[in-house]
Amino acid sequence: MLLEKIEGLLKEVSALTAKNAEEVEQLRIKYLSKKGEINALMADFRTVAADQKKAIGVKINELKQVAQNKINGLKEQLEEAEASSDDIDLTRTAYPVALGTRHPLTIVKNQIIDIFSRMGFTLYHGPEVDDDKHVFTMLNFAADHPARDMQDTFFIEQSDPNDVTKNILLRSHTSGDEAHYMETHEPPIRVLCPGRVYRNEAISARAHCFFHQVEGLYVDKNVSFTDLKQVLLTFAREMFGADTKIRLRPSYFPFTEPSAEMDISCNICGGKGCNFCKHTGWVEILGCGMVDPHDLDACGIDSNVYTGYAFGMGVERITNLKYRVSDLRLFSENDTRFLREFESAK
Repeated sequence: MLLEKIEGLLKEVSALTAKNAEEVEQLRIKYLSKKGEINALMADFRTVAADQKKAIGVKINELKQVAQNKINGLKEQLEEAEASSDDIDLTRTAYPVALGTRHPLTIVKNQIIDIFSRMGFTLYHGPEVDDDKHVFTMLNFAADHPARDMQDTFFIEQSDPNDVTKNILLRSHTSGDEAHYMETHEPPIRVLCPGRVYRNEAISARAHCFFHQVEGLYVDKNVSFTDLKQVLLTFAREMFGADTKIRLRPSYFPFTEPSAEMDISCNICGGKGCNFCKHTGWVEILGCGMVDPHDLDACGIDSNVYTGYAFGMGVERITNLKYRVSDLRLFSENDTRFLREFESAK
């Protein structure tokens, strides 16, 4: 019986495998330690007949030697595998790693945020994947507004046309962030909402299917259009220079009334007229207006007590004005030759 047990252990030891050093150590303890299985055979060896002791003793020694060799071999295999998997050459001379630069859109976005932060605006980041309720319904978009068509907006799900919370889309503007904020905060509100937005447009030098916006909202008692004009004039002079002039032209947005487009005096020709401003002396940079009472009421704010203004601008457009980038696609192509041009920008 003892001889059969030894033969069984020999087969078992010969087939041993291990995935790591910890498993190898467990095998050593199991077979070769003082309380291991090979040492335990010595208790049975005492009861073996005298004429069989020599043969069985030889077999036990053979088993011990095989186990020792097997466990040592497993250790060596793991060490070699670990050494070959290490692809770091510690003898190699260190090489310089080129530092990257801030993306031009990030540079300009941070400048915009800094200017409005100094005027008391706080940051709020809303969801890029939102619902019809916050992107359109609460902002006074009519049920048949073109922006609600899939040809103009990337809809992800339209499971129930009668339930605007079930129509999920990639936000087409960051105005929806303002709806989220007004829904959960009480006036006074002074918030800035930067972020990426998406529209279903053909990609060209002047348009892209995604771009970046910064929108601002101020809601309080007795807020007027005069307040809006002064804030935007301060922004324009901080961003484009102290001599910058602005003009406001009547326009239409569903979520503001009255609404306006804001132009600045061309920062290339100083308002005298050039090819960039089409010889008008003015360049459009943003849209703005007084928050429509419908929007305030839809967000749970009493429009009889509070008024507010909102404005929104495209970061790409402001960047084009500052750095005269002729093709919008350059901002997302990751061409390092283009990006290196902004190494000195802050």
